[in-house]
Amino acid sequence: MADLEALLNDFAEECADLERLVTPLAQVDWARTTPATGWTIAHQIGHLAWTDEVATIAATDADAFRKLLTEAGPRVLTFVDEAAEAAASTPPAELLDRWRRGRVALTDALRATPVGVKLPWFGPPMSTASMITARIMETWAHGQDVADSLGVTRPPTVRLRTVAHIGVRTRNFAYTVHGKTPPAEEFRVELTAPDGTIWAWGPEDAAQRVIGPALDFCLLVTQRRHPNDLAIEARGDDAAEWLTIAQAFAGPTGEGRTAGQFD
Repeated sequence: MADLEALLNDFAEECADLERLVTPLAQVDWARTTPATGWTIAHQIGHLAWTDEVATIAATDADAFRKLLTEAGPRVLTFVDEAAEAAASTPPAELLDRWRRGRVALTDALRATPVGVKLPWFGPPMSTASMITARIMETWAHGQDVADSLGVTRPPTVRLRTVAHIGVRTRNFAYTVHGKTPPAEEFRVELTAPDGTIWAWGPEDAAQRVIGPALDFCLLVTQRRHPNDLAIEARGDDAAEWLTIAQAFAGPTGEGRTAGQFD
């Protein structure tokens, strides 16, 4: 993977791309529904702003982050939605400003974090590189929800490599969150990048293989498209099963999207 500074730059660019979609919107358009059930465009941006703020707490005050989790208690699986709901009621200009300030603060915090320090999170502790990788992935995924709501097609960029990387790295997590035992054998993943080159992970001689466009793989592991609507090929039964449960994001299994939803 790229070094931290390159990842931070990619994060800034991913946020800027999404900001260009939402900044011109009239206030009424912030209330447009998105493919995420119950979430409007305002919910999507509010969620990103809140998560960046919480990530900053994790990077700057581990005890405060742990206290946040403790105070959430049984609400730990719902307070993400609650935070998005609260943010969605904010006037768009204020919400945009909050999101901008929060992601700058997060970038500064991660840049200042000593090398080797692990940051607490909702799952296992994360390195600074893993944290910003996750933020790129989530910004891209929620940006896709916004783009779908607006009927906009976003051109794929080389930043998809980061999204694909976390999708590959979370293979075992996807099995575990579904109550399954991850396969012992490594998979080979070969994806065609936007520029036509091949991005690859895993042993070249692996029997279990996943092949296809990088964009489609990223849509799959973020559950923004149904597997049947994507040009992703699985070779091997285990690889085929993975495509039905792949999940690059933390937390419980998502609802995903239905087949043909975006035809």
